[in-house]
Amino acid sequence: MDERFTYDELIYRGRVADFHQVGVRMPGGRVVRRDFVHYGGAAVILPVLDDGSIVLIRNRRFAVNEHLLELPAGMLNDGEDPLAAAARELTEETGYTAGRIEPLGTFFTSPGSSDENMHAFLAQDLSNGPQALEDYEQITVEVHSDAAVRERVREGTLHDGKSIGALCLYWLRKGGI
Repeated sequence: MDERFTYDELIYRGRVADFHQVGVRMPGGRVVRRDFVHYGGAAVILPVLDDGSIVLIRNRRFAVNEHLLELPAGMLNDGEDPLAAAARELTEETGYTAGRIEPLGTFFTSPGSSDENMHAFLAQDLSNGPQALEDYEQITVEVHSDAAVRERVREGTLHDGKSIGALCLYWLRKGGI
């Protein structure tokens, strides 16, 4: 059992995450029941074309019943290196392959209830090719200027957290948001 928890009850083992009820000891000694989602990690990729424009996808997300504008991303296969996952997901979802992929940083997506760690990467020197979507995926590729992506974040039409996180890391690296 994980030492963070006084007890850990597996409620459900899912395809992409495990759901637990756990006991967390508070500073005063009281044990509080919490819901905890264990998720194996994921990669989000920021593909930037030579002219500085950004490759985005429009992805059907059933949980929010919306076609979200977002960066390509995907979960890590068991034991998979995050960089390898980033390269794989970039090609699967957009058709692009990168001549260069470098880390932007990592962040937790929902640390109040999950241990999901998102690995963000910048992909450059892109070559276009065919997508390799899973048969259930409904993804279209869109290319937007950097200024247009910033405006979509500002106005709230790009409101996917992992994409905003990766974009902020990129814009900070470039010299400011």
